[in-house]
Amino acid sequence: MTRELLLLRHAKSDWSIDMDDFSRPLNKRGRRAAKRIGRWLHEQHLIPDTILSSPATRALTTAQRVCKQLAIDESAIICHPRIYQADARTLLAILKSRHHQERRVLLVGHNPGLEDLLLKLTGHSVPLSANGKYLPTAALAQLVFKGDWAELSEDTATLVTLTRPDNLLEQ
Repeated sequence: MTRELLLLRHAKSDWSIDMDDFSRPLNKRGRRAAKRIGRWLHEQHLIPDTILSSPATRALTTAQRVCKQLAIDESAIICHPRIYQADARTLLAILKSRHHQERRVLLVGHNPGLEDLLLKLTGHSVPLSANGKYLPTAALAQLVFKGDWAELSEDTATLVTLTRPDNLLEQ
């Protein structure tokens, strides 16, 4: 069976507010970008079976704004504490434990862990953005692989699309 993994880096956070990293909210640009990515997912009919999110405010808010565009209740989001500041190995372990009936999983998290995971899964066949990042804020990578989640490993996935909100039209 073919599975899809959607890797979404949280949208742009607000650095103008003096607060701890975990609690930092999205800024105005980030809120717009999360909405734009959610709308794109809806237009592409890429509705996830499961949404896993870091509990950090900026990641969770990104996931919530995406859910709104997909007409999915926010209660469907599974906050996974290990996603916050996770490295690629930890993220892979979380994904490998997914239920075999889940065909499409959306993972909302942070760099550098998400970028490292993307590169490991695809064998480094990912184009850089103009700012030199593989996953700038609010970027979404759509990957496919054959087999069960437990079989997901290095160089087993293919990048289908890499969507950045700046490339999408504002509506």
